[in-house]
Parts: sequence; structure tokens; C-alpha cells
Amino acid sequence: MSRLTDSFRNIFKIEELRQRIIYTIALLVIVRLGAHITLPGIDVHALERASASGNSNSLFGLYDLFVGGAFKNAAIFALGIMPYISTSIIIQLMGSVVPYFQKLQKEGEEGRKRINQLTRTGTFIVASLQALGVAVHLRSMPGNVVADGISPLLFTISTIFCLAAGTMFMMWLGEQITERGIGNGISLIIFIGIIARFPNALVDELHGIGTDAGKNIIIELVMFAILVGVIAFVVFMTQGIRKVPVQYAKRVIGRKVYGGVTQHIPIRINTAGVMPIIFAQAILFIPTTLLQFFPGSGFAQSIARFFDYRSAGYAVIFGLMIVVFTYFYTAIAFNPRDVADTMKKQGGFIPGVRPGRNTSDYIDNILTHLTLPGAIFLAFIAILPTIVTALGVTSSFAQFFGGTSLLIMVGVALDTLQQIESHLLMHNYEGLMKSGKIKNRSIGGGSYS
Repeated sequence: MSRLTDSFRNIFKIEELRQRIIYTIALLVIVRLGAHITLPGIDVHALERASASGNSNSLFGLYDLFVGGAFKNAAIFALGIMPYISTSIIIQLMGSVVPYFQKLQKEGEEGRKRINQLTRTGTFIVASLQALGVAVHLRSMPGNVVADGISPLLFTISTIFCLAAGTMFMMWLGEQITERGIGNGISLIIFIGIIARFPNALVDELHGIGTDAGKNIIIELVMFAILVGVIAFVVFMTQGIRKVPVQYAKRVIGRKVYGGVTQHIPIRINTAGVMPIIFAQAILFIPTTLLQFFPGSGFAQSIARFFDYRSAGYAVIFGLMIVVFTYFYTAIAFNPRDVADTMKKQGGFIPGVRPGRNTSDYIDNILTHLTLPGAIFLAFIAILPTIVTALGVTSSFAQFFGGTSLLIMVGVALDTLQQIESHLLMHNYEGLMKSGKIKNRSIGGGSYS
């Protein structure tokens, strides 16, 4: 414990690292302030009444999760950074099927600059279209959320301008954090939005302990112990990799000998990350969102009950979709043929495997076998909030037992700690964990992922 305390003390001894952390915290505070500044023309009291009767089991609830409640507040940061994420995913998918984007991905630094420019332009377009949808949604909410006397056209134009500008500003903040702060700025913005909901969720869960009609403190302690165990399990699976050894042949150029070293290709158990859960959740929330427009239909309400996140049918379909999307996204994120070609050009080979097609098939076989436990892991983590909700945990607190919330928080926390540890080691201080539990410390130039 004292070693860990010394490590945190060392963080603030390094001037550059201290300034980066303070800079990151300051920008994240700006992000949270923007989540509470309401759009022009919104009646705050009417919005609170309308939001209290809203349904979190919808696309709106999913969106509000990632923006830290800014959507529910109708704030200038209501769209969050999600238009940028959506555009990045679209361009990444197009890079697998569109020759123009495939060419850009292989052009090095110039190609990356062009892709970043296209991503920014696409972000503005997506944010403007989503802002138009938000304006229509706010005007259609019950209780006169939009203040009386405001022209619908003027409200729509101002909402589009404010929301699109808010998204572009948040994108800029994320880039500034990545460049001048610590950690990945875009990921940290999403992280802070999710973690901001934890205090209220904890209060809801602990409400009523000690009263006759309240909850049992022993059961609550057991649930907290389970939560800690789940977090440890997610960290273990997130860091889990299969190391494929790669041998580089020796080359003599002049009087120097190059190559002759053994490195490895780190293939993760969970290569797809959180994306399969986001895809599956977004698709399953579409029917629920659409059915809200037919409140008087008995057939529509029966379908809505089937797609309720607390139902067994929802959990089964959700889990199966995640398994399918895990294989799909893994095939996009990791291309064994490209890895094999890169190794061949650099004079590398896997011991006992011929370069070229045989190497590609060998890596693809390993990836296929690793993807199955990774997909099952994602499916289990995704439906875990449904299970603990059935055991009596409040729905707001249950979100931290699994799903996108937990995976994003663990992934971003590990990435940020890894960067902090790199700064400590660079300045001849011990890392946060001397035993090397933050695994990516040992992954060097042999990484092709």
C-alpha cells in the first residue's frame, strides 16, 4: 500500500506530468459544465416534469448514458461526442469496403491527415442532422418544453447551431486533451459522462437502508463485493492476450547486423472492444423507441414488453446478437492478411509456419478460437445488469455491473494509467504497479494490432 502511495506522490513530482493531469481535469470540468447549460428557449421546469416521465429503455436513454445526462437536460452538449464516434465508425467500416478509404489508410501520415479532415467534416454533418432531430423531439415533448412565444423555425435554427457547435467544441477539447493532457481525450469525455451518474445511482441504491421497508445492508454489501469481482474479471479479460512469436531473420548491411530478434503479435481475447454491445443495444432499442409513438395499441405494448431490458427474451436475443457482432467487428478491426504481408515485407516469420498465405491462415485460426470466449464474455457482461436488476438492484446502479458503462470505464482507466506509468518509468520512477499488472508495458515494436 505504501508503494502505491509513493507512486501517486511521484506523479506530482514530475512537473510535465502534473501539468498534463491538471490540464486534463480543467478541460473535463468544462465538459461537465456544458452538460448543465440549457439550450435557448427551453422551459427548465417543464423539461424536468417531462423528463421525469421519460423511458430510459430507448435510444434516447442510451444516448443520455454516453453524454452524462446532458441529453435529458437539453444542454448545449446534449449530443456529446457521439457524432464524432459515429463518423469514425462509419469511416472505419468504409475502409474495409471502399477502395478510396483503403488507399488513404495505406498512405501513412498524409492519409491519416486526410481521414481526420473527412472525419471532422462528417462529424459536423452528422451533428447537424442529429441536432435537427433533437429540435423536433423537444418540440413534440408534452408539457410545452419549448417556451411560449418562440417561433418554431427560430428555435430549430438556434438548436441546430448550438448543438453542432457544442459537438465541434467537445471534439476540439478531446483533441487538446490527447495532445497536451493525459489519456485519450475522446474516451475520457465519454468516461467522465458515465462516471458522473455514479453518485446518484449509488444514492438510489442505498436509499432506505435500515428502515422496515428498506433494503438489507448485508445484501447490499454482498452486491458491492460482486461488483468488485466483476470489475476485476473485466480487467482480466480486457488485458488478456495471446502472444504469437515472430522471428526476424538476420540481415548484414555493411558492418552492422540487423534483425535476428524474436518479438510477438499480441492478439487480444476481446479484440472488438465495446462496439458489439453498442451495435446490438442500439438495434434492440429501436423497436422500443418507435413503439413509444403508439401508446394506445395493445399489440405495440406487448411487443414493447418483450423488448424490455428486464425480460428473458431480450437477454437471449441481446446475447446472440453480441456474439454475431463480435465476430463481425473483429474481422474488420484485425486483418490477418495485412499482418502476414507486413511481416513478410519486414523479413519476419512465425516459427514453423511458411510466410504469406500459411501465416495468414495460422493467425486467422488463432483469432477465430480467441473470438469465441471473447464473444461469450461480452454477452455475459452485457446481460449482467438485467440479472442483477432481477435480484433487486436499482436499474441506475445495475448499469455499472456490466454493459457499455463498465467496459468503457475499465478500458479508459487502464489506458490512462498506462500513459501515467509510461511517464513515471521515463523519469526513472517506479510504475504504478511494480509487478507489471498493467500488461501493455511489455508490448513493444512487435505489435501489429
